[in-house]
Amino acid sequence: MSSNHYQPPFALQPARLHWRDDNAPEAVDYGDVYFSREDGRRETEHVFLAGNHLLERWHDWHQARPFVIGETGFGSGLNVLCAAHDFLTRAPAEARLHIVSTEQHPFTREDLARALSHHEDVAALVRTLIDQWPPALHGIHRVVLHERITLDLHFGDAAESLEQLEGRVDAWFLDGFAPSKNPAMWSERLFAALAGASREGTTFATFTCAGIVKRGLRQAGFEIRKVPGFGRKREMLSGHMPTPPPMHPRQQTRRRLTPWHIDAAPRPAGHDDHIAVIGAGIAGASVAHALARRGRRVTLIDPNPPGSGASGNRQGALYIRPAAEVDNQSRFYLAALQYTQRFLNRIDPQHVLWHPSGVLQLATSDREAQRQRRCLEHWQLPESMVRGVSREEAQTLAGQTLAEGVRHGLYYAGAGWVRPERLCAQLAATPGITQHQATLEAIHQDGARHVLALSDGKRLSADHVVLACADGASRLSASGFLPLQAVRGQVSHYSLDETAQSLSPRCVVCAGGYAPPAWAGVQSLGASFSPNDRDLTLRDEDDAFNLSELERTLPELARALQDAPTLPSRSGLRCASPDKSPYAGGLPQVAQWQEVYANLGFDATRVPDVPGRYQSGLWVTLAHGSRGLVSAPLVAELLASRICEEPLPLPDSLVDHLNPGRRLIRAIIRREMPAD
Repeated sequence: MSSNHYQPPFALQPARLHWRDDNAPEAVDYGDVYFSREDGRRETEHVFLAGNHLLERWHDWHQARPFVIGETGFGSGLNVLCAAHDFLTRAPAEARLHIVSTEQHPFTREDLARALSHHEDVAALVRTLIDQWPPALHGIHRVVLHERITLDLHFGDAAESLEQLEGRVDAWFLDGFAPSKNPAMWSERLFAALAGASREGTTFATFTCAGIVKRGLRQAGFEIRKVPGFGRKREMLSGHMPTPPPMHPRQQTRRRLTPWHIDAAPRPAGHDDHIAVIGAGIAGASVAHALARRGRRVTLIDPNPPGSGASGNRQGALYIRPAAEVDNQSRFYLAALQYTQRFLNRIDPQHVLWHPSGVLQLATSDREAQRQRRCLEHWQLPESMVRGVSREEAQTLAGQTLAEGVRHGLYYAGAGWVRPERLCAQLAATPGITQHQATLEAIHQDGARHVLALSDGKRLSADHVVLACADGASRLSASGFLPLQAVRGQVSHYSLDETAQSLSPRCVVCAGGYAPPAWAGVQSLGASFSPNDRDLTLRDEDDAFNLSELERTLPELARALQDAPTLPSRSGLRCASPDKSPYAGGLPQVAQWQEVYANLGFDATRVPDVPGRYQSGLWVTLAHGSRGLVSAPLVAELLASRICEEPLPLPDSLVDHLNPGRRLIRAIIRREMPAD
């Protein structure tokens, strides 16, 4: 239902810099400095921190949600780092900070390190930022600067980014190059986007007093005043938003076209709220971890230990397959792959839970090779993320002889393989999570809370419930309208001698199946794919299928495994949606949607201007299919941000794409009657 708002190239032009003798950068394309020649640190504190009265506001910040800063122009990151440092010094220990910063031309990792090398008092924050620094790729890149500080880097045009922002801001840093140097940024569109993302009382500060800025802010609804500037700058502007517009023009259009995507009454979680997460696979463990990291009290409910179901394989590949043409599903998975790589590096820098060996996706036919080349042409992604490789280079990367049928490959250098069971166990052990081994049998509404009836006879009360129980969600009436498909998969294991070990690939090799590098003397092969099959009995024919898929890519290893001792295989059920995208978000009130949107079944263009209502405090992260290791961590951030009243880590078009209500609207248009 939602359209793509951005077309390739997705790779952005990094900042072109000239370096002064004091190691301070200047922008070649704009002829302007990134911070004051006199004292960049003091300028930031005077203009943005003092201009927004942040130290006083943070001292008394006791809200459950984070304080949110919005910035136009990340640049070298000095403003963000100063704000983060002072927040940790001045704010209460339980307070959290969320920063949204836009940037059209990001620094390279090397330039960023050089620009920030002499700020010793924020050195720990600098190292964290550089370790998680994303490629210059259009979109939102979430970075965890500190357990209490989240940074969302919106790479791309500032106005476009803020128009798609799902969240509200408490204070604006209106940075960026001077209007005389970069007038295109200081546009009416930008000022409207600032107003649309503001709360009542939101403040702003900017170094400039240019007329275009004063007029634009006033027209957007801000009250402004001149205050003393910094250094040679005699005056600057600050002010506030007394009454923000009810909705940004883009949101008005979105509501008119797809009003069911606007949650009319979200209920954020308070400090003391109890949140129950149903399911301890990668989806449930990820969202439980994300919520507990925000200081929420979480109960993780599953009849088995974490990672016992489809998430319990010895090795799992961080694998995606972008479409040749740009679409929302591929945009989501590309964002998810980047986030998951940063997430794993942050929680497991020693690479105990995962191994960034690289992932090689092979084309074993001319048709697939052509599809891969079209994908590279249409997406124009940075080579640091994915690049096309010839058969010869693919062979070098794999370290093995490839089958004659291999024509081409895509290589994801930062991806690799994960130990899913260990990962789930570590996430579930996050402080603040209580594990409860039982099956959820029913959910009942009791006022604003939910009562959970469990198989062990216990009844738990929760303010919010997140269903992450894969195929098991289909028997719960709360999500019964969602079409869920069980897909059986079987992974094969072989014990390797020295000869066979030498034939295992150096990186994960994917085509019809996948083969990760051998680990602890065992070669894993995966995985068979049997839709609508719930029988988990191990099958010899599935092992034979996995071996035949390997022969299409690594024939020498396949021949060696035919004579290798077999170890017990493992079967499990994946849970998929009909359109192969996960369900992530609140659950609709089915009866209300069927009533107010019934006319869509007669004319899908006649959309009533009525927001769809959602079941209070009921959420899902479901249908991750075979790519849950990639998608679940970012979906967990999406849900935790929504529940905890934070800006979201995805633009509105992708939030809408994942919304579970998409299937209900599809059913209404087709005049089908889903079960409630």
